[in-house]
Amino acid sequence: MAPIQTRLAPGLREGRSPLWARIGFWVCTAIAVAVVIRRIFALAVPPRSAAPQLAALDSFFASHAALTLAHIIPALAFVLVAPFVVFRASTRAWAGRLIYPLGAVVGLTAYSMSVDSVGGWIERSAVLFFNSLFLVSLVRAYRYRRQNDPLRERPWLLRAIVVLLGIATTRPVMGVFFATSRLTHLTPHQFFGIAFWIGFSINTLAFELWIRSRSGQPRVA
Repeated sequence: MAPIQTRLAPGLREGRSPLWARIGFWVCTAIAVAVVIRRIFALAVPPRSAAPQLAALDSFFASHAALTLAHIIPALAFVLVAPFVVFRASTRAWAGRLIYPLGAVVGLTAYSMSVDSVGGWIERSAVLFFNSLFLVSLVRAYRYRRQNDPLRERPWLLRAIVVLLGIATTRPVMGVFFATSRLTHLTPHQFFGIAFWIGFSINTLAFELWIRSRSGQPRVA
């Protein structure tokens, strides 16, 4: 994927990014935080009453509790640090240093999580594709950071953040599938992979269309 022209790459900034992008970022952040907190509580204190499909999911993650926590706790920290990186008015040096190791842990554990996935090979293929895009973007950003080139670093780091937040976008998509399951008769095993592809694709495509509209035609580095 070609990097964006650095002279015009503005990044997501309050007052410069469109309202829909800011709303989308904060909604995804809120969903991601809520999902992680709910999963931690479900692992610590399994719900006594839940819908059969949700109970089955809780049991699935409980059977992989250590790996699940190794993935979602760094992911929660990544999401909480991300706003300090995304909005330049709030940028802190510590956030820029912390987000890279957190992202590496999240990406590597995501591969491990996908080995035994709820949605089978469809979910696994989505994780492999988008997680690889996330890690490639993170590595490119880190390389430019080491070169002291923040204008090239920023678009790649923003891309990594937006791709990771795609996991939050999958949740409303899954909600639609859960709500219509009585009509479609689809189980989580059948629709989880589809929801992953839809959710991550929405975030990725929205970011690419937006940053290209702000930055003009991309060029090869």
